[in-house]
Amino acid sequence: MKLVFCGTPSFAVPTLEALLAAGHEIALVISQPDRPVGRAQILTAPPVKQAALAADLDVVQPEKIRSNPDFRARLEDIAPDAIVVVAYGRIIPPWLLALPRLGCINLHGSLLPKYRGAAPIQWAVAMGDAFTGNTTMLLEEGLDTGPILLQQTVEIGPDQTAADLFPLLAEAGAPLVVETLAGLADGSIRPQPQNSERVTFAPLLDREDGRMDFAVRTAHELYNRWRGFQPWPGAFTTLDGKKLIVHRMALARDMAGPGSPGAIRLDNYRLLVACAEDTWLELLELQLEGKKRLTAREFLHGMPQMPTARLG
Repeated sequence: MKLVFCGTPSFAVPTLEALLAAGHEIALVISQPDRPVGRAQILTAPPVKQAALAADLDVVQPEKIRSNPDFRARLEDIAPDAIVVVAYGRIIPPWLLALPRLGCINLHGSLLPKYRGAAPIQWAVAMGDAFTGNTTMLLEEGLDTGPILLQQTVEIGPDQTAADLFPLLAEAGAPLVVETLAGLADGSIRPQPQNSERVTFAPLLDREDGRMDFAVRTAHELYNRWRGFQPWPGAFTTLDGKKLIVHRMALARDMAGPGSPGAIRLDNYRLLVACAEDTWLELLELQLEGKKRLTAREFLHGMPQMPTARLG
């Protein structure tokens, strides 16, 4: 088929490569503009653009796509059979949705209608789900509301983070998109409407999502949120009014008994904190505001007041 591909981050790269390997013609790749990256704020091309240029494909990076006459004219001139959208990061306008004869096919990193929205992988992990997956769907104007084409299930390990899961879903989703296009072309796939009674949402992450509330959440809930919110916003609390980032943690399954939420307990250089419902977390790597990242043992050496401290 003649395709247009819309994508920006590394999650979308395996699909682009799979479409090329399957013999499709990628007439144009659309990606977001280059952005400053890192402390040095070096202007950097997004991963999809880098992959497209390496494959000698034409790339455009429009700031606007809804009202852009030149961009629209170029797409209409291409007249693609389908437009494939994977983590592009922009709302697809109605004129673009209506352009290809097979529609705009989107790869979404959840089992829709569960986790509609911008952060489905992160929220699936943060909520402690044992599995998630990928969905291919036809895009329409609503937020992830379009009819489902194909789905696949992927397990989430009990200690797996969202950062671990992203590349696995990206690799698994690539052949699913190829299969979807083939099924649409030969009529073997019929779009199925989503069950509106099973809809849940996965909103864009906020910095405050990483704040640890020991009084409200159990150790397991806080651990799952830390797993889900990797690499950002992670998990943090406060110590003596300063921000304390928790880079690594574990469930303290061997701990039992009551504890005031946020209270510290030391056990042979193990740093334990009490959570809701008399559950406990072990903090393994920490970083106090303005300081370097340390193991719990290193951290405790420099903090003699810790046995009487309270977090949060």
